[in-house]
Amino acid sequence: MHYRTRSHTVFQTLNYAFLALLSLSCIFPFIHILAVSFSSKEASTAGLVGLLPVHFTLKSYQFILDKPEFGHAFVVSLKRVAIGLSLNMLLTLLTAYPLSKEVKSFRFRTGYAWFCVFTILFSGGLMPWYVTIRNYGIMDTIWALVLPGAVPVFNVILLLNFFRGLPKELEESSFIDGAGHWTTLWKIYTPLSLPALATITLFTVVDHWNSWFDGLILMRHAEHFPLSTYLQTIIVNVDLTKLNSVSPSTAEMLANVSDRTAKAAQICVAILPVLLVYPFLQKYFVTGIVLGSVKE
Repeated sequence: MHYRTRSHTVFQTLNYAFLALLSLSCIFPFIHILAVSFSSKEASTAGLVGLLPVHFTLKSYQFILDKPEFGHAFVVSLKRVAIGLSLNMLLTLLTAYPLSKEVKSFRFRTGYAWFCVFTILFSGGLMPWYVTIRNYGIMDTIWALVLPGAVPVFNVILLLNFFRGLPKELEESSFIDGAGHWTTLWKIYTPLSLPALATITLFTVVDHWNSWFDGLILMRHAEHFPLSTYLQTIIVNVDLTKLNSVSPSTAEMLANVSDRTAKAAQICVAILPVLLVYPFLQKYFVTGIVLGSVKE
């Protein structure tokens, strides 16, 4: 039996109060940004917006949604997430499975593992990265956004550590029953690794959705921009020269939208898909991180 003393009760109360305040401190900034995005230019500029919108308006969102380039950019981001996620998960599984074996089963396992770690610590640099993509002839295509990061090494290390924590008897039993490595990977390892795979999926989706720099460097035409690059171009830099023509309605909205409200609307639009995906993966997230990080 557990007997609660007065000091223990006080500690628990203070602990819960501290965690509640900490949670609110994380939520309030997003609520404030949401309120700013729905507020007028004058109220935002004057600093009158708190947790509720002042002079409610949708002009900031109309400014973002007005041009057809926004729809094109949204579709490009969806294609990037779909193709990039499929490619990343496939190659992560195929790389993590052999690297999770012992040296007696895979002779050069240690060398390959250290090579992967080396790529995390050191990179070739921006110019070699750009020249390599250009020489492959995939500039201004969706493949320029997904192929350079096709093998996320951090995810590989996370998954191989998870694989190493699975009972060896499962693999031995499958081999006794006549299964090969392919069957063992897809029928045993993959179903048992759902927590780690869900964690990696969340990492991959967020990374592809929020990435804007590669789109800015590798895409020559605005209609090929992913959403984050499009929003960064027309809102953060307010660089409309990279787009086509500016319609009169867009010009009028630019006069009624402040830099703060536009950026707030950008943040809300960009974060919405992640907020829709995260609740379905949350129950696996902590389990996958912990179980995939304690092995060597």
